[in-house]
Amino acid sequence: MPGSAKRLTKLTVAIMLGVVASLATVDFADARRGGGAGFGSRGARTYQAPAPTRTAPNNAAPIERSMTPNPGPQTSRPAAGAPNAAAAQRSGGMFGNFGRSMLGGLLVGGLIGMLLGNGLGGLAGMFGLLLQVAVIALVAMFIMRMLANRKQAAVGAGAGAGNVGPQGFGSSQPFGAAKTAASQAGSGARTPSVNPFEQKATASAAPAVEDEPIEVGQSDLDRFEEMLSEIQEAYGREDYAALRGLTTPEAMSYLAEELGEIASSGKRNEVKDVKLLQGDISEAWREGDVDYATVAIRYSSIDVMLDRNTGAVVEGDPETPSESVEVWTFTRKAGGAWMLGAIQGTE
Repeated sequence: MPGSAKRLTKLTVAIMLGVVASLATVDFADARRGGGAGFGSRGARTYQAPAPTRTAPNNAAPIERSMTPNPGPQTSRPAAGAPNAAAAQRSGGMFGNFGRSMLGGLLVGGLIGMLLGNGLGGLAGMFGLLLQVAVIALVAMFIMRMLANRKQAAVGAGAGAGNVGPQGFGSSQPFGAAKTAASQAGSGARTPSVNPFEQKATASAAPAVEDEPIEVGQSDLDRFEEMLSEIQEAYGREDYAALRGLTTPEAMSYLAEELGEIASSGKRNEVKDVKLLQGDISEAWREGDVDYATVAIRYSSIDVMLDRNTGAVVEGDPETPSESVEVWTFTRKAGGAWMLGAIQGTE
């Protein structure tokens, strides 16, 4: 009987340690997937979610690397239902980051202490440990839910006081469709020109700072399509001079950082045969003398990772194009040339 109890104790310890290790692995994997987060600047809208479009109907990944100061969550314009989801994500789930850290520290510390000390003390000690963990978990869950309910009630009261809610965006239409419809009324039906980009008519809530909407012409859309290929291929060639001429200094610093990290790992990212498949204007506005245009783009490309010394393919398919959906923000000052200011992945 004592031998069976000892084997059961060892098995329980192994299972609990395995659970702790798996949780740590999941957290590490989630951290590594942060590569899809955005970088750069969108002016006063840097930390606001861009308007969804047909090309990118899902939320764009938030900008996490930017030199623009974060004014706080009060100036954000999330979609309907986003505040609760964002708050839940920041809180880290049911227990929150603090609760998870406390429980994880207690569990790991207790296991290590008992393994280095006198063991679990038989079945009674083992069940006592499990009971303590369960009680602490229930107390932490109760406290976190109580705090979450208070925060939700405060947010609801503030929203009701101002009678302000998220406003929907208008439906997408081909860029220049209104002009074509007007001309058809006087001269008969005409076939509208086909272009990958589509203008997004929006009725967004007022941003935190004064700005004004601007029109993005067909020549601007054509330039965005050209810049998509030029920037991607310059990145694949590690052509820093070409990238500096196409991006803002801030965006260039992040691209150079990524290229440096790839090079230090002994690899090289080759990007070629870039082709725009679909595009939408999400937002276009002016702040002072600076224009911004946020564009959702879906494109295909040959994107592979090569060994820096041998040229052998390490990741990707050198023969089959892959598709990507991203949100790019272009900016220009006082009617100058457009520059890439920010890139965001899609969730």
